[in-house]
Amino acid sequence: PAISKSIQKLEESVGCRLFSRSSRGVVLTDEGQLLYEHVKTAFETLTLGEEKLKRSIELGVGHLKIGVSATLCKYMQRSLVGSEMCIRDRYMLLPYLKEFIRQNPHITISIHCQSTNDTLKLLEDDKIDIGLIGKPDNVKNIHFDYLEEIEDIFVATKDYLRNLHARGVRKDEILTSSTLMLLDQNNMTRQYIDDYLQENHIVVHDSIDISSMDLLIDFARIGVGVACVIKSFVQDDLASGALVEIPLGIPIHKREVGFAYRTNSKPSKSLNEFIQFYQNF
Repeated sequence: PAISKSIQKLEESVGCRLFSRSSRGVVLTDEGQLLYEHVKTAFETLTLGEEKLKRSIELGVGHLKIGVSATLCKYMQRSLVGSEMCIRDRYMLLPYLKEFIRQNPHITISIHCQSTNDTLKLLEDDKIDIGLIGKPDNVKNIHFDYLEEIEDIFVATKDYLRNLHARGVRKDEILTSSTLMLLDQNNMTRQYIDDYLQENHIVVHDSIDISSMDLLIDFARIGVGVACVIKSFVQDDLASGALVEIPLGIPIHKREVGFAYRTNSKPSKSLNEFIQFYQNF
């Protein structure tokens, strides 16, 4: 009776008979056959979707969108081995991604390489799940997991410093008397250094804005001027004497680098997996 009542309601809803009833049983009318073909396809699609969903859950299928500060994304280190110059790339993010992908091969990774300010904006707009950035001053609605410290320093070639000395420039006048090369003003590193210069009353008379840390280091190596770089990025240059660290009366405070994600939205399963992974890495 319940089925008969449901069939009656369905026929009333579509405005035609769907079943032909006789003493030998019930068969579909032509209209019923037409509707059945579409209903059959719909149910097969739903079943397929349920099976795929179940399989994706079992495999841990997901998508993780990571934003990375352009400065931290990659930097190149060059070192002399014998008479040959060896170049190797160091990635701050790569060690984490390599092992995470091995453990979670069905999670798709998207990388957005922007400045820290842009990465924070992408987080705010919910366009990425997590960012690798320098710790911002304002961390409202952002959870920050510390990874390591970075230290900013000023460097130049010995020849460049020798020429400054020949012009009578003292050590405490190097920054004010040289061509100072800094990251462009949209970069959080630049804003941090601008604050340092202002707080210590260091007036820059000649400066060049550079778009990337790689270019800063390259320009410093050929003697264009004094560059503000992250110390760990030029360790080999300092060790070989290719670059010299400029002594500062007041050193620049070290900065924290880490992963940041929103606290005002529920994290996806993929993000939870990544957070648990790097916290135990």
